Amino acid sequence: MKKLIILSLLTLSFVSCKNNTSKEQNTSEEKEVVTTEKPSSLLQLGCYSYNENNNAINLEITNLENGVTGKLTYALDGKDSNSGTFIGKLNGNKLLGEYTFMSEGVESKREVAILVKDNQLIEGYGELNENGTAFVDKNNISYTSTMPLTKTDCVK
Repeated sequence: MKKLIILSLLTLSFVSCKNNTSKEQNTSEEKEVVTTEKPSSLLQLGCYSYNENNNAINLEITNLENGVTGKLTYALDGKDSNSGTFIGKLNGNKLLGEYTFMSEGVESKREVAILVKDNQLIEGYGELNENGTAFVDKNNISYTSTMPLTKTDCVK
């Protein structure tokens, strides 16, 4: 009888250990599914600007949660300044978005492409559609701006 009781206890302990192991595995699988992607470290909240030779460009990034949003301002020598909102997505090191701005009392929109490289933002240029509002071929954008934006303190 003692042998039967010992054998039963051993069997129960093996079964309960096996069940605990499978529960731990299921828990770790659930944790993997719940894991969310962190915002990109290429861009940070705050201001990026260029200010030389009577030209000023400022991009203040205000949100990185679901894409990139912020305020973009151009004040280029010999041209009317304009200011508005930028909403875009970062794909690798390239930021592509829509800039909605006011210039001479008229609201306009245009596509803007920016390369994030060596802690600088470099605007890209390419062939535009007939309205001048979007790139014809997003794979054929040349990031050659001579006015790179660097991270700065925001000026209020």
